[in-house]
Amino acid sequence: MPDAALRLKSLAEQLLGAPLPVRIRAWDGSEAGPPGAPTLVVRSRRALRRLMWKPGELGLARAWVAGDLDVDGDLYAALDRLAEFIWERGEDAKNLRESLRDPEFRAAARTLVGLAAPFLPPAPPPEEMRRRRTLHLHTKGSDRQAISHHYDVGNDFYELVLGPSMVYSCAYWESEGSTLEEAQRDKLELIARKLALKPGMRLLDVGCGWGSMAIHAAREHGVTVVGVTLSQEQAAYARKRIAEEGLTDKVEIRVQDYRDVRDGPYDAISSIGMAEHVGAERYLEYARDLHALLKPGGRLLNHQIARRPQADESTYEVDDFIDAYVFPGGELAPVGSTVGQLERAGFEVRDVEAIREHYALTLRRWVANLEAHWKEGQRLTSPGRARIWRLYMAASALSFERNRIGVNQVLAVKTPEAGTSGMPLRARAWQ
Repeated sequence: MPDAALRLKSLAEQLLGAPLPVRIRAWDGSEAGPPGAPTLVVRSRRALRRLMWKPGELGLARAWVAGDLDVDGDLYAALDRLAEFIWERGEDAKNLRESLRDPEFRAAARTLVGLAAPFLPPAPPPEEMRRRRTLHLHTKGSDRQAISHHYDVGNDFYELVLGPSMVYSCAYWESEGSTLEEAQRDKLELIARKLALKPGMRLLDVGCGWGSMAIHAAREHGVTVVGVTLSQEQAAYARKRIAEEGLTDKVEIRVQDYRDVRDGPYDAISSIGMAEHVGAERYLEYARDLHALLKPGGRLLNHQIARRPQADESTYEVDDFIDAYVFPGGELAPVGSTVGQLERAGFEVRDVEAIREHYALTLRRWVANLEAHWKEGQRLTSPGRARIWRLYMAASALSFERNRIGVNQVLAVKTPEAGTSGMPLRARAWQ
């Protein structure tokens, strides 16, 4: 009688020290676990081999991307139930190696080896970014490589996920009944209002993506815009959109590192969902570079994902799955650290708006777009990459909902020595 699922359940509970909150279906057709719960599908023994060779999150990620692991049922519910065991417990290869001193653990590990046989290491999925260590140095070359890994996966795929707005950052939901396109338009307009954009001003859009902010600012506010990106595919798409809008005299898109922009001063700078790629070691340099590019009285709108602070910040480590498959070299910082670095660079921080719940709503819409066009999404990129995007967006939605991460719009001013910020006495009204 097939019993792989029951053996896996028993092993998992023994290793984790708690009842398994999901059901398991194994490659031999057997099932075990709580009835009615989301089902973790172990399609192949290869999934176990991946975990044996890379215990913890990276092994699970490789199994998921390769299709050796799947979820039958509500993906959000499954991830929510598994979060305690995968992310919150922090079990990694080091923890598991230390556990090998326990005789019961060693016995369970031997059983797992028997189930996983033949015990040979599977090759990582082709979507995995190799040699990631150098990316965290955030040189111009390594940043260009990391950006290409994430963004140069096909504009058609991003159109499918993001929808017509082609905005790849948190939308702003005036109402939960808004469409994704309406919420993204409202976000762009909110940023334009915070920057007080007016005809004749020059705006620098750092990390301009597919050109949506640049187009909105030029079309709706009469601003002249320079947008910079490291992605060749984004730049080509943005230039095509700008030509179709008849805005080529108002918007210039460059494939350029923000550190190489030399044609300031600008009246305003927008940095939307870009600073997560900068890195802690380079953040003050980033802030000083943008400060130098602004005219006195100019404003910066920095829209950035933040993590919760840790008791010991020196222990912070980048999430293995995100680093290997999603945003290589990306780092998150607490919002307090971001504000402090902007102030050290000379900015006066005038407003911080937390919009964490808005990103959860945005991500759920993106996941719905991908799931509604699943076969097409796989065809436009690769089955593995489509699985990466579905998992990371769903898991991120839950992280925003549970306050594990947040997102903030920080409005800062290059206030002149005389102290005249140009800000109204009441920058925004509270309801």
